[in-house]
Amino acid sequence: MKTSGWVKLNNGRLMPPIGIGTWQLPASDELVKALVCAIQSGYRLIDTAAIFENEESVATAISECGLPRKELFVSGKCWTSNRAYDDVLRAFERTLQTLKLDYLDCYSIQWPCTKGEPLAWQSINVGTWRAFERLYDEGVVKAIGVCNFQMHHLVSFLARANVKPMMNQIEFHPGYMQKQTLAYCRKEDIAIQAWSPLGHGTLLSSEPLLAIAAKYRRPVSQVILSWCLSHGVTPVIRSMNAAHQKEDLQCFDIQLTKDDIQSMDSLPMTAFSGLEPDHVSF
Repeated sequence: MKTSGWVKLNNGRLMPPIGIGTWQLPASDELVKALVCAIQSGYRLIDTAAIFENEESVATAISECGLPRKELFVSGKCWTSNRAYDDVLRAFERTLQTLKLDYLDCYSIQWPCTKGEPLAWQSINVGTWRAFERLYDEGVVKAIGVCNFQMHHLVSFLARANVKPMMNQIEFHPGYMQKQTLAYCRKEDIAIQAWSPLGHGTLLSSEPLLAIAAKYRRPVSQVILSWCLSHGVTPVIRSMNAAHQKEDLQCFDIQLTKDDIQSMDSLPMTAFSGLEPDHVSF
């Protein structure tokens, strides 16, 4: 994958236009093999998190893939139980040690604090961010970001942040594209990553998407990933299957028409995870 197609973040760093994710994939030899295969197929962005409990497998895959560390973009996340300043720093150090790395390319707050009075949760989010800003200033993280922050979380957050987030990873797929948050992040020059871009797999059997895919003689997955790219969104896929990994990389060869993009934009919400930031239990 050529770096000329990478996404330029607001601090000038480059981020690959597609990533391989590890959510709900237990640590195992099979995961190591799947990640090594993905990297050797062309993926350069590896997305993990401490809460996924598979950072050891990610570390092994990085060491066995045969590529220099500088050619990979490794993202980690800080879980909600580590929102306090010192807890963030300790959690980051554990992640760095487990991944056996000297730095991360991106470290993100995995979920915003949203409970209680607005001034209280807004203060907690910014307090957490202060630790992220320290890690960024120290150079052990090349980019810092957030996950699942919607526009109303970001407005107050950005007003008090010393360093603007470079990335916001959100659930994004046909039928649930969070248009308001997408537009706001574009305005603020915050890159968007998509988790579950295929709608947890349920969109692969969607009749409207099957019809569009048939026009291009391509699998539905490629059409959806191409749709993400058309919106300037970096999809993070999750697949243990080597053939599917390679197949999904062909999404860059598709040029969707404006009508097809608009049609996909207008699909009803059928694949939402139910993980709404203001109502999650964590």
